[in-house]
Parts: sequence; structure tokens; C-alpha cells
Amino acid sequence: MNRLFTKYGLLLLLILLPLSVSAQKEVRKNIRKGNKEYNQQKYSEATAFYEKAVKENASSKEANYNLGNTLYKQKEWDKSIEQYNHYISLEQENPVEAADGWHNIGNAMLQKKELQKSMEAYKMALRLNPKDEETRYNLAVVQKMIQDQQQKNQGQGEQEQQQQQQQNNDQQNQSPQNQQDKEKKAEQSEQPEQMSRDNARQLLQAIEQDEKQTQDKVQQIKAQEREEQAENNRRNNKNW
Repeated sequence: MNRLFTKYGLLLLLILLPLSVSAQKEVRKNIRKGNKEYNQQKYSEATAFYEKAVKENASSKEANYNLGNTLYKQKEWDKSIEQYNHYISLEQENPVEAADGWHNIGNAMLQKKELQKSMEAYKMALRLNPKDEETRYNLAVVQKMIQDQQQKNQGQGEQEQQQQQQQNNDQQNQSPQNQQDKEKKAEQSEQPEQMSRDNARQLLQAIEQDEKQTQDKVQQIKAQEREEQAENNRRNNKNW
């Protein structure tokens, strides 16, 4: 793993496109200054010199490539990818040099955790330079990372499916008990409401009152019957 992400060597000054002598000298001077700052790990200062060189000559392969490196070192992934792409568009003569650009794009994509794009960039580099063992190693690492991620996602999907199945089983197992609870509640709702103590006392008093009144009526009827019997006896005595 310690070999991953390499390929940041600076391009040396090449033959520049036809420019004025003064412009050529300015571009070369800024690239040399940028290289010096880069080697001292002063990436911000190096960026400024490379940007001046690109401004003087937008077609400078070395200025664009080296600018991509300094942006990468400053974790400006998107900007570095843009510079590498521009460099690749300029490098039409040397496939090995263009492969280095694709290798670094793969590195930047990997830093962004865009594994699929990183893998495709490494493949492009190997198409241009099949003998590049560093790129081949990085490609193998990224492919393993993609495989691990797919297995992890698959495992999570299976786990979620098992949890859902368990939840469904739990609900099914609880259904009969829930039905019994509902039936029990229905039976309880049909039972008469329990009487309060005051209501029971009042009802008892009413029954006792009714019973007393009934007994009084019975006594009155019996007394009346006795009086009638006595009257009949008196009448019979008189007839005698």
C-alpha cells in the first residue's frame, strides 16, 4: 500500500511551441522557479509560478502537468483533475507521458472516494503504458476496494432483509395473543358495570322500604278480616 498514489515527478523543460524569445524565457523561468518551490514542498508558491507560466503559454505541457501536481498536493482534487485533463489533451505524441496524467487522475479520484472513476483512469493509463507496474498495482488495490464495498453493501442488504423477516415473524406470532386480548376486552365490555357502594345502599333501602310497606298492608288486611269475622259472630249471636 505504500506504493499507492505515486507518479508526481515534475516534467523537465521541453521544447516550447513557437513563441517570442522573451516569452519563451519568461515561461522557462517561471517553470524553473515553480520546480524549485515544489521540491521544497512550498506548493502554494509553486502554484503561483506555474500559473504564470500557463498564462504566458496555455499550451505548455510541463506547466500544466506540474500545476496539476501542486494542486493535488494542496488537496484541490477537482482543480488538479482539470489540469491533468488539459495536459492529456496537449500530449498527443508520447503515450507514456499521457499515461502519467491518467495515473494521477486515478489518484485524485481515489482521494475523492470515487472508486469507479479511479479504476477507469488507471485502466486508461495502462492502455497507454501496459508496462507501468505502479499503475497496475493501484488498479488492483482499487478493484479490491470496490469488491469489498459491494460485499459490504450486499451483507447490509441481507441483514436488513433478515431483520424485516424477523419483524414479520414477530408480528405473526403476536397476532393470536392480540386477538385473545381483543376478545377478552369485548367480554369485559358486555359485563354489567359494577355498582358503587352508595347505589347498592340506596337499592337495599328501597327494597327494605317496599317490604315494610307490604307487611303493613298485610297486617291491615288481616286486621280488617278479624273485624269482619267478629261482626259476623255478633250477628249470629243476635239471631240466636
